[in-house]
Amino acid sequence: MNIVRTAVIGVGSLGQHHARILGGHPKSKLEFIVDTDEKRADKIAKANKANPAVLSDYSQLIGKVDAVVISAPTQYHYQIAKPLLESGIHCLVEKPFTLKVEEAEELIEISKNKDIILQVGHVERFNPAIIAAAPYVNNPKFIEINRLGPYDPRTAHIGVVLDLMVHDLDMLFYLVKDKVVSLEAHGAKVLSDTEDIAKVRLKFANGCVADVSASRITIDKYRKIRIFQPDAYISVDYAGKSVKIYKKKDNVDKMTSLTDIKIEKPKIPSDEPLFYELDNFLNNIIEGKKPMVAGEQGRDAVELALQILKNMKF
Repeated sequence: MNIVRTAVIGVGSLGQHHARILGGHPKSKLEFIVDTDEKRADKIAKANKANPAVLSDYSQLIGKVDAVVISAPTQYHYQIAKPLLESGIHCLVEKPFTLKVEEAEELIEISKNKDIILQVGHVERFNPAIIAAAPYVNNPKFIEINRLGPYDPRTAHIGVVLDLMVHDLDMLFYLVKDKVVSLEAHGAKVLSDTEDIAKVRLKFANGCVADVSASRITIDKYRKIRIFQPDAYISVDYAGKSVKIYKKKDNVDKMTSLTDIKIEKPKIPSDEPLFYELDNFLNNIIEGKKPMVAGEQGRDAVELALQILKNMKF
């Protein structure tokens, strides 16, 4: 298989971009757009070079496509993904993967039994800044992550932990490569019935400590990660796609002034994170490779998010 027959289920604010990229990717033939809002689906289809057919029922995809992106609201992820996986269709499910760990486990098991790709849309793994910074991360001792932004009524039904912080929980597992042994979580409901701001401290088995903040009551978007390790301080701007690495100069044994510090700025790849994510998905299908962010990673992030919510103090 060199060309993957694809479909996008849910073409809201994010799904429309999945459709745009799959419609123009040389390894994808975008066959269908599926959405309950057929007028919007038709508009997205016509805006796409592939000009895919429009459907309102995802079950009609069975037998007609090789792979789908599920970008519907989170509460529908499980019910949509299960029959498609059972029918042998490769699935990329947007984050958060599911709302229950048990649902995630079942989808993972189906994908294994069917020997098909199940990928989860933790797109920050494919952020060019993270791609550039990752080779420099070595035994981090303290990590600070801040993901702040404006309120969006579309996600009022889900709090910032599952909506926003879940990205950074996955990122922590990627960077620290160990399990969480303790956590402390605080949150506040400001504009909705779910937490609009959350602050969490996590301690990992290897001793690394992480402070993570997520907010949707901030006017401007601010998304940064700071990594402190024995040989360096690494600053990553998710949104600005920049990386700075602060280290002692090679000829310095003991710091005496700021002039003893060198700053490295790795070259940042130019493509958008979503392109890298979908390119990875298509290549995994064609080459039979395991995804960087498989169902297991999606499950782990959801499981930790649910633990945080269970322990959150308001």
